[in-house]
Amino acid sequence: MSTASTAQRTDGMNEKQSEIVEYLENRVEDGKCYFKSKFMSDDLDMSSREIGTNMLRLSERCDTLSIEKWSYASATTWKVKSAE
Repeated sequence: MSTASTAQRTDGMNEKQSEIVEYLENRVEDGKCYFKSKFMSDDLDMSSREIGTNMLRLSERCDTLSIEKWSYASATTWKVKSAE
């Protein structure tokens, strides 16, 4: 797979989206379900804007997770759980 951030995988996700999904899946398994974009951006070395843009896309196309924009209080909060 290419190292370019815009490289597309066969599941339709780019590398950044895949990285976000892996990050979320690992934490959902640990029981966490609310995530702030600004903290995710620190952990994933992406901007909050990149996180938000990709989370919106993932909320529409990720089959393994249910992603919902939950609230905004100093940063966007996302509610994430395993897809049912």
